[in-house]
Amino acid sequence: MNIEQARFNMIEQQIRPWNVLDQDVLDLLHVVKREQFVPQGYQNLAFADVEIPLPGGEAMFNPKIEARILQELNLKKHENVLEVGAGSGYMAALMAHQARHVTTVEISPEIKALAEQNLQKAGISNVSVVEGNGANGWEKDAPYDVIVISGALENLPETFLKQLKVGGRIAAIVGNAPAMQCVLVTRVSEAAYDTVTVFETNVKQLTGAPAVSRFTF
Repeated sequence: MNIEQARFNMIEQQIRPWNVLDQDVLDLLHVVKREQFVPQGYQNLAFADVEIPLPGGEAMFNPKIEARILQELNLKKHENVLEVGAGSGYMAALMAHQARHVTTVEISPEIKALAEQNLQKAGISNVSVVEGNGANGWEKDAPYDVIVISGALENLPETFLKQLKVGGRIAAIVGNAPAMQCVLVTRVSEAAYDTVTVFETNVKQLTGAPAVSRFTF
């Protein structure tokens, strides 16, 4: 496989047609080598339009979902990011190039180690990988400029809204399979939030996500 040709095809045939037109994002996909973050047995799928399996039943998002979220967040060099669900470390690596610092919280020790190893190999030093359950937010360095939740939630817990600075953004995938929506929530003032639906999708539930209570009659 010609890796650079495969990367070019991924960008031109999957990502650009999905309304990812920000040149900085497209350029970054050449800089951060996706194949370095894909488990050894799945190298042939590094640029395919599929979720790639990770240990413990987790998965990397499709490349176009990662790129579209990155574009919508419009990260700035001074911003601090919270990511919930480190996965392979690839999304954190992309964001690290655009932001000041990324804290990525991972519930699985095995995946935490994988993400740390991948980020280290890629020479990325402004990402902290922390073990824990961030499905209800992460108080330690709050408030954040940007929060990214790398797994689906039935509903977005209010704690995330409170941990966001005014002007900050949350990218989250909410709903139940098969109809989920990626939403971008912007905190426009101390009390007001603006929510936009970016795209529809169907991804794995975030591990450790709080169960939504349902009434039974």
